Amino acid sequence: MLVLYDLLALGAAACWATSSLLAFTPVRHLGAFAFTRWRMALVAVVLWTIVVATGSWRTLAWDASATLALSGMVGIFIGDTALFGATSRLGPRRASVLFATHAAFSAFLGFVVLGERMALQTAVGAALTVAGVMSAIVLGRHKDEQHAWESNHGSLKVGVALGLVAAFCQALSTLIAKPVMSAAAAGPAVDPVAASAVRVSVACAAHLLVLWLGVPAARVHNKPTVRVLAQTALNGLVGIGLGMTFIMMALRHGDVGMVAILSSVSPVLVLPLLWWQLGRAPAPGAWVGAALTVVGTGLILLR
Repeated sequence: MLVLYDLLALGAAACWATSSLLAFTPVRHLGAFAFTRWRMALVAVVLWTIVVATGSWRTLAWDASATLALSGMVGIFIGDTALFGATSRLGPRRASVLFATHAAFSAFLGFVVLGERMALQTAVGAALTVAGVMSAIVLGRHKDEQHAWESNHGSLKVGVALGLVAAFCQALSTLIAKPVMSAAAAGPAVDPVAASAVRVSVACAAHLLVLWLGVPAARVHNKPTVRVLAQTALNGLVGIGLGMTFIMMALRHGDVGMVAILSSVSPVLVLPLLWWQLGRAPAPGAWVGAALTVVGTGLILLR
């Protein structure tokens, strides 16, 4: 039966698919650290404006805020920086397939730590979804593709390592946030926007600390332009302001593994966006992967 948290997780996937393409130009212009820092700062201002205006800051207890802060450090400060480092080196398509492995990490952590279980139909759907996502991205490139988004910039091994680090951090941060958001279902509700504001602000503060410590990688590669900052702000609002807030809402009732699996379809959603941007349809293998993803997602939603 289709439930709200399924739609929220899929909504997060759509937001992440869009934001991954919006990130490519500004992240190469600013650098992964600087891009993430600007992104966090701009999003934090917007989120806290909403939180103060609505009074939802009252829903944040100290213990819940501390847990959300830890989740933000792991998932946003470390995870997002690693993801955009991978995107800069590998392009959005290949970085997406590595990030999609967070579904497998999340399912494993949910099983080991929280004792989450899946029914047979759900497990089959999950397997098809993960296989479809991987197939769509791995087989989605034409052999003669020369676009900058498909070229390597820097070490391939470093790019792959960063993508896997990002995936694991996303899974771990979701696991950390789950008790806070699921407790809200039975007690005083922690507002998802307020939760996202805490996570983003802590990550932003950590990035500023790294900059003030003089770490070379944290410096801006090229001077920000109005267009780059606008792209950065739009990326943050879509990927964090909406995407991460949807995830916080989904975790109120959904299992960590299931929310992660549904949100991991973002690489498949990237394919039509790449088609629109590059003016060329993805390779035939991409459509096979997309079909597997649709079938797998359908089995999960109709459980």
